[in-house]
Amino acid sequence: MESQNVFLYAIQNDWAVLIPIFICSILLVAAAVDRIIFYNRNKRDVVQFIHRLQREMNRGSLDNAQVISSQLGGVVGEVAEEGIRILSEQKESFDRAFDITASLARRKLESRLSIIGTIATVSPYLGLFATVVRILLTFGELAQSQSANAAPQVMFGIGSALIATALGLFVAISAVALNNWFQSTVNRYEDDFQLLKLLFLSFMDAQQGDVRASAGAGGGGYRTV
Repeated sequence: MESQNVFLYAIQNDWAVLIPIFICSILLVAAAVDRIIFYNRNKRDVVQFIHRLQREMNRGSLDNAQVISSQLGGVVGEVAEEGIRILSEQKESFDRAFDITASLARRKLESRLSIIGTIATVSPYLGLFATVVRILLTFGELAQSQSANAAPQVMFGIGSALIATALGLFVAISAVALNNWFQSTVNRYEDDFQLLKLLFLSFMDAQQGDVRASAGAGGGGYRTV
């Protein structure tokens, strides 16, 4: 039998058990396209932004830092803008408040990745299930057949059954590769958030150092008098 005929036979006769695999492949493509578009829309030159933000904060200008964060836009810009707001209004609880902001942004970045992860896990089992069903049907047809030369029919049935396994594995491998790629992208954003946090904490430390220096200078003057 030609491989093309085996594939067409599997499509025509095993469509009921192949439908879940096709649904998984459609969901995988939809989720992957959605994530690629989302990550591309939020892609920014973070290195240049961090340098500009650092310069403004070293000058003590939180207003300008907030402006360039707003101009940057995207997920990183939103987190930076919110971080500056927290720095201005909730300095005492900055650490926890910024972590909450970063966690919410990460949740946005990880949206629909659970669908891709589930497809990566489930697809091989769907393919295996379809294979088992086709083999059982083949043996049932073989038991009812009165032909003495049934070996080609058995081989054809087994070949058709393996199509489902191949499709399930193909979808699963694609899903695993995409999930790993998207997770590494999310991790890079997480690194950017931690970089922003370090920058803000350094600004707070510098401000506290200035306050202590001013207090020390004032106290020294009083003792001299």
